[in-house]
Amino acid sequence: MKTALSGPVRVRFAPSPTGFLHVGGARTAIYNDLLRQSLGGSFVLRIEDTDKARSDEAMTHQIQSALAWIGIEWDEGPFLQSERLPRHTERALELLEADKAYRCFCTTETLDAQRAEAQSQGLTFRYPRTCAHLSKTEIEARLAAGTPFVVRLRMPDAPIEVRDMVRGDVEFPPDALDDFILLRSDGSPTYHLSVVVDDIDMAITHVLRGDDHLSNTPKHVRLFEALGAPLPAFGHLPLILGTDRKRLSKRIGSTSVEEFRNEGILSQALYNFLALLGWAPGEDRELLRRREMIALFSVEGLNASAAVFDREKLLWMNSQYLMSLPFAELLPQLLPFLEEAGVPTSQPERLAAVVDLYRPRARTLRELAGCFGPYFAERLDYPLEDCRKFLADAELDARLTELGRRLAALPSFETEAIDATVRGLAEELGVKAAVLIHPTRMALTAATGGPGLFELVAVLGQEATARHLASFQAFLAANRAA
Repeated sequence: MKTALSGPVRVRFAPSPTGFLHVGGARTAIYNDLLRQSLGGSFVLRIEDTDKARSDEAMTHQIQSALAWIGIEWDEGPFLQSERLPRHTERALELLEADKAYRCFCTTETLDAQRAEAQSQGLTFRYPRTCAHLSKTEIEARLAAGTPFVVRLRMPDAPIEVRDMVRGDVEFPPDALDDFILLRSDGSPTYHLSVVVDDIDMAITHVLRGDDHLSNTPKHVRLFEALGAPLPAFGHLPLILGTDRKRLSKRIGSTSVEEFRNEGILSQALYNFLALLGWAPGEDRELLRRREMIALFSVEGLNASAAVFDREKLLWMNSQYLMSLPFAELLPQLLPFLEEAGVPTSQPERLAAVVDLYRPRARTLRELAGCFGPYFAERLDYPLEDCRKFLADAELDARLTELGRRLAALPSFETEAIDATVRGLAEELGVKAAVLIHPTRMALTAATGGPGLFELVAVLGQEATARHLASFQAFLAANRAA
């Protein structure tokens, strides 16, 4: 059995454009990306769009957009499989000429009856090779009569053994090997023929794909051999399950990659998270930048058992990236959320200050963008229920007025000066600092929690601080009167 491992590494990702790119496909693309980069080689993107009834051109663009967002770059393609159908047909006719394939004239009704009979006996249907040994005279007579036919590949009567990069040695017994169809009765190539011809012509050396293709592997192995081509190294990745150990539902992860982007997940975090769903880099390492993953990756580290998609783990990992990424890397992905929230984005230094203030508290970009309001809004909406305790404090208005006067007079609006001002006023008034801190936080952010008040005030600035304090006092006065 010839292998193709001696040449340069060439991997391919070959999605079908019948739906969005989901986490399973994204993980497969990531492993192919890591494999070719760790060994040095090329990544081929091929769109398997031969199912015209279900393929959607919009999905082709979505797949490319999602891959690019994650950070996967392909060296060649995207190639559309539908544009290569004449080549696929040409290779099937070569097999027919070499007697490695044959015409099958059996009708659909005959095959359906045979299949039903096998099922009634609890057997797996296997084509009985009715047409495998027709004489040349019989074949010519049926062709002359215009009898429809398909072209089937002759499968061996011996087991097919495959050395799988993930699962180890896998053997397929003869009774599982059916003489499958290469060309349909309308002359169109089947998936199995197209994928193998494309892999041969594109010199693919490693086929890393989902384990739903494992049952296709003996067919593909036989086709490679029949076409006189060396075999690529096959590897089949296990399913991704939910935390309930069942197949992913949309509620817990079976969603398009772009839904994660819309939710506020960073592309770097999603790449890291998906890479660890079935691969162990060793030493219990979890947070890895791309260059580290490339250096550590090997197919030997891929796990043959199903991985679990833990949404909370993804959010935790995203929060770690939010805290650690330089502002310049974070900003391009944050900007759409800021624009959606109506936050002006023309002051990058001010944006960076707010990011540094809130990034330790956010799990997603959407959450982070939601913290920007007080720093750019003219007025805030105060939650009445949370403010009732402040309405009952008859002395609060005088305290806030004096605090506002002192903050406005500060020559340097820095954290230390703000801290000293607030604590100094509290001491003069004979109250705890918290008596000033809690209502001031509400006045400036319309929230009961958040980052340290003095850092918050410094980032907010004197002008916005004075404006929000005045608005809050007006809010309290109006609601006391009501």
